[in-house]
Amino acid sequence: MDVKRLLLLIPLAVLAYLLVVQWNQDYGQPNYDSVPETTQRSNAAPPSDMEDGEGGLAVPSSSTQQDAVGEGIPDDSESETSSRDFIAVTTDVLDVRIDPHGGDIVYAALPQHKLSLDSERNYVLLSDNSSRSYVARSGLQLDGQASRIAFTPENSEYRLGDNDDELSVDLTADVNGVEVIKRLTFERGSYAVNVNYYLANNTDAPISARFIGQLARDNSPDPSSGVSMGMNSYLGAAYSTPDARYEKIDFDDIQGSNFENREAQGGWIAIIQHYFVSAWAPQQDQQNLYYVTTDSSNRNVVAFAGPTSSVAAEGEATLGATLYMGPKVQDYLEQVAPNLRLTVDYGWLWFIANPLFWLLDKIHDVVGNWGWSIVLLTVLVKTVLFPLSAKAYKSMARMRKLGPEMQRLKEMYGDDRQKMSQEMMKFYQKEKINPLGGCLPIVIQMPVFIALYWMLLESVELRHAPFMFWIQDLSVKDPLFILPILMGISMFVQQMLNPTPPDPMQAKIMKMLPIIFTFFFLWFPAGLVIYWVVNNIISVAQQYYITRKIENDPNVGKGLKTK
Repeated sequence: MDVKRLLLLIPLAVLAYLLVVQWNQDYGQPNYDSVPETTQRSNAAPPSDMEDGEGGLAVPSSSTQQDAVGEGIPDDSESETSSRDFIAVTTDVLDVRIDPHGGDIVYAALPQHKLSLDSERNYVLLSDNSSRSYVARSGLQLDGQASRIAFTPENSEYRLGDNDDELSVDLTADVNGVEVIKRLTFERGSYAVNVNYYLANNTDAPISARFIGQLARDNSPDPSSGVSMGMNSYLGAAYSTPDARYEKIDFDDIQGSNFENREAQGGWIAIIQHYFVSAWAPQQDQQNLYYVTTDSSNRNVVAFAGPTSSVAAEGEATLGATLYMGPKVQDYLEQVAPNLRLTVDYGWLWFIANPLFWLLDKIHDVVGNWGWSIVLLTVLVKTVLFPLSAKAYKSMARMRKLGPEMQRLKEMYGDDRQKMSQEMMKFYQKEKINPLGGCLPIVIQMPVFIALYWMLLESVELRHAPFMFWIQDLSVKDPLFILPILMGISMFVQQMLNPTPPDPMQAKIMKMLPIIFTFFFLWFPAGLVIYWVVNNIISVAQQYYITRKIENDPNVGKGLKTK
């Protein structure tokens, strides 16, 4: 009968596996072909009929969000943009489009990061089209009145030369006798853009000037997040001040005006998504105002306003800030502003995840493969945790060897539960058995597992990083689901080394755990499943060694009295 069941279960299991693989090919992968053309092609400019949709670079006139109407500029969202030519700027890591009306960056693609593993299209971070509106704006508030300045560029296209380390884009304008040069400076290998206003007051009266930086994004989904059954990476805004190193602002809070303005020295504001971030970092030695609002297109706007500077008659002044648009690489972010690296959000177990990533990065410097780096990291973690795990394995091995005696006590006092509990406790104490010892390995591993989950989920270094054979992207699920199946098998083997729970219902539940875990792991990133498979294999080896040692120890169970 058992053979017949096995012969029936094997083809059913194979059929189920083939169905899951086919479902994954048909429905489980993002449909990149549906991405609008403006976000697919790195050399595509934003649509010519793109609305300005700014609602003004409004600055709050008080500390409450409700007063954020402030001294804003007129809403020119209905202005014609079809006649505007966007300025194209290309470096080795950025491909951007600048709107000369205001000098805003309305499109930013990342040539070093592709849309998908098999695509030649660059990943687009900023864009303004029918599917997603996400732009970086900056402007001036002159004499208390913010306005969109119509700049004149020197050229319509700029490209960083092979022998150049820096590229400057100058936009010029004359505002009522004040000569304004807006200069955007790009550097080779850098996702940070220095945005500076150079003012020459050619009038006979002093003027006041203030730099404003904004990030505006709608509520469209995160295009860098794939299909997942796990926890999703954060999508929303954030800011930093000396008193609050890293604080999130949900889009719902922005829409509901549930944020009080902050004034602080230094700091930054950002919009965060999976793997990528855009951020404004003002001068760190100046007092800045941080605020949020919504514009006329109902986009979420997170912004800062620098201090007001006075420019004397015939005087000059420079106002500026740094705009970052790129991947969440901690080394890059730390160079832009203090604490900006915290946008690589590892969750509440960051104190475990940070050193784990540091160690993973150091291993990768040696082996050059992120997959093998995860394997070696797992070996090191298991080695460190082995003394604690060994205690649990010994307890489980003792329970396994002394299982018949425990069953005899259960049968002897089966009708008297109180007496049976007393005798079992005496038995545990005599044989130095911890009945909860089997749970200890899982309890020990879970914080590390969760920290590793967030670390691997947030690490853009693993995006499109290959391991070997069919695993060509460690940041997404195994396309053939072989790793989750191996994980389930290793978990089943590990269970065979554990003592059988005395409760029949508990025993059935434990037998189902490998299947349940395998199902959930089908959608986990391959890098995380590699860790868990290697972790289980090492655990099986450790547990097998200790179990055989205990079973061959004649002192274990010696002197048991048969009643």
